[in-house]
Amino acid sequence: MTDDRRLRLRDLGIAPGRFETGSLNAITDVDGVMVGHVNCHEGERTRTGATAILPHGGNVFQDKVPAALAIFNGFGKFAGVSQIAELGEIETPILLTNTLSVGRGIEALNRHTLAQAGNEKVVSLNAVVGETNDSRLNDIRAPRPSVEEMLSALSSAKSGPVEEGAIGAGSGTVAFGLKGGIGTSSRKAPVSGEVYTLGVLVQSNYGGTLTIDGMAYRPDDAGTEKHDKDGSIVMIVATDAPICSRNLKRLAERCFGGLARTGAALSNGSGDYALAFSTHERLRRTAERRKSVADYPVLSNDVVSPLFEAVIEATEEAIINSMTMAKTTHGYNAGTGRNQTVEAISLDAISRLARSRQ
Repeated sequence: MTDDRRLRLRDLGIAPGRFETGSLNAITDVDGVMVGHVNCHEGERTRTGATAILPHGGNVFQDKVPAALAIFNGFGKFAGVSQIAELGEIETPILLTNTLSVGRGIEALNRHTLAQAGNEKVVSLNAVVGETNDSRLNDIRAPRPSVEEMLSALSSAKSGPVEEGAIGAGSGTVAFGLKGGIGTSSRKAPVSGEVYTLGVLVQSNYGGTLTIDGMAYRPDDAGTEKHDKDGSIVMIVATDAPICSRNLKRLAERCFGGLARTGAALSNGSGDYALAFSTHERLRRTAERRKSVADYPVLSNDVVSPLFEAVIEATEEAIINSMTMAKTTHGYNAGTGRNQTVEAISLDAISRLARSRQ
């Protein structure tokens, strides 16, 4: 297989877990969720971008959605964390970008939200921005992506298939010493006679000893491996299940089960963040519902375990998809001041793993 022809994990013969995927095997299998990217790929030094996730296509500030954030190791920056924890909701889309661009991400979300019809009197909002550090392939000190470029990611967000790999916020990321990026996956989980959809999108940029569906990754017959330790990952979970913010936090925490399955080091220098939200129509915090005693339908604690298992599976697969879809990337290491190349994961090696189980 050539580096130019990248494939998702299932196309290589490995399908983690027991639950069925959605039709796209993507976070956009959750009805209403939209994803947009902007890429900043220029010259020898710029390999960065932004990825926007919209819970729905309307005015998120006016129709807030229940949400929760979980942090395993907090070596990172996640804008909006305290208000999410306090109120159990998000009121803007979510932006993912690089470490030094979080401030510009906040400004982009401010401009996007304040410009929407119905928000003419808004004087405070809680922008939600996650990050990982892409300085191994990107001149991170340069002011990219710009506010205008991040606004482009928001305006280009759409439903349907999600582009993966070295794109958007994953343009310059590195995972396990190999090219990381943006990846996604979904699951259909049966709960109390209903089937709910759950989708995960990740920005992978961390280290450990790579494991794929329980099998150690070996890039060649000699058995040599790449070893990275530090780094970060942001995992975004969307579901149409009616879950309260308390159980959304429990759901987000299960992402770390999927992260561990990939062989993550979970080191001192890792930033491990998971944000989960529900798109269920009757859970939206509309202006009318916020003014009165609201009757929100929610699943009980006793029945949510299938969703917990599903998010572990989808997280693991989304991470591996972020790598299998990423191409070998040449960029600028801002720490060393030298150009370098980070190789893509070997699809042939993964195919050999798949054949070893047959």
